[in-house]
Amino acid sequence: QVHLVESGGGLVQAGGSRTLSCTASGTIFSILAMGWYRQAPGKQRELVAFPNRGGYTDYADSVRGRFTISRDSAASAVYLQMNNLKREDTAVYYCAVDVQRRADYGVERFWGQGTQVTVSS
Repeated sequence: QVHLVESGGGLVQAGGSRTLSCTASGTIFSILAMGWYRQAPGKQRELVAFPNRGGYTDYADSVRGRFTISRDSAASAVYLQMNNLKREDTAVYYCAVDVQRRADYGVERFWGQGTQVTVSS
């Protein structure tokens, strides 16, 4: 199994910054991609930032220029630096990881448990 541990959520004022972290562990042969999604109350889960097959990162239009994703491959970790936060960024943020658990396995996506980010005005 693959375990994802997220941290960094909390309450932040509008205009402030926050960094989310996610670390993967468990039975992992290869990590192909790591990124972030979010789900606001009453809405569907949406992509925030995730690498695409072209080697670039897809960002939601609403966060481009304010959020930055980075990865520490040696630590099997991914981070989301969030700047100039807005009330509409309030959501549960989920780490998502595409992995091969074994060399002869296909690619599977695993999800973290989610971390709440609340932006107050």
